[in-house]
Amino acid sequence: MTGFGASTAETNNFKVSVEIKSLNSKFLDASIRLPKEYLHKDIEIRNILSTSLERGKIGMIVELTDKGEAKPKAAINQQLVKKYYQELLQTAQLAGAPTDGLLAIALQMPGAVDTNTGSTDDDADWKGVFATIHQALKKCENFRLDEGKLLENKFSEYIAKIAKSLEEVVAQDPRRIQGIRDRIKLAFAEFANEEQIDKNRFEQELIYYIEKLDISEEKVRLKSHLDYFLASMNNTDASGKKLGFIAQEIGREINTIGSKANDAAIQRLVVEMKEELEKIKEQVLNIL
Repeated sequence: MTGFGASTAETNNFKVSVEIKSLNSKFLDASIRLPKEYLHKDIEIRNILSTSLERGKIGMIVELTDKGEAKPKAAINQQLVKKYYQELLQTAQLAGAPTDGLLAIALQMPGAVDTNTGSTDDDADWKGVFATIHQALKKCENFRLDEGKLLENKFSEYIAKIAKSLEEVVAQDPRRIQGIRDRIKLAFAEFANEEQIDKNRFEQELIYYIEKLDISEEKVRLKSHLDYFLASMNNTDASGKKLGFIAQEIGREINTIGSKANDAAIQRLVVEMKEELEKIKEQVLNIL
């Protein structure tokens, strides 16, 4: 199901911007673009997307803008670096070696740089980023819900049209059966006088033929499937696949009615029902 959500916020050190787009897909296919500071959070974010959005082709972008007030992520132990530098300088002079680049070497010595000074700020920043992601997800979910309400109205409209055509089929069916009887009688009359026909045998053959063309069960099952589709739409659980299966059953009954009816008027109604069913099949792919 398509969706969109965006949110912005500020942490201690950053301005955070999160954008989430969702397109139709049978499975969860997430493309996540993170700043280098949070690449290690990729799996955690994917789990959040899987729980919230379930499936779809998801595109997510998280951007950080430095506020210009950020504290350094590492602190230099100036006294220790000074000690390293002095010893390196004395060693170089004793050896008659060049003294260029000694500061860079001193900065690489053990304990010269403390990289743990930013851990507290990092945690606070991540909480802010995490909250912004959830806000964007909530907006994306609300977008999906709004689209879902529109789809629900469309499905109800499509089902109502199929049901109306089915009612017309039910009304047309007795005339169709009588037409079959009349055609069979006329066919027999062309080859023999009615006095020569075995009435009992004729009735048996007529009943057998009409039973093969009977669509009573198909009409009942189709009505049941239509009602079941509407009931399943109101289920709070994810029901996209279920609605797809019900649509297949609806199509099976419509096709059987069309193949057994052998009647032009009912065939036209069957075509109308198929047209509405195709609309349902196209849109049901948008449901979770």
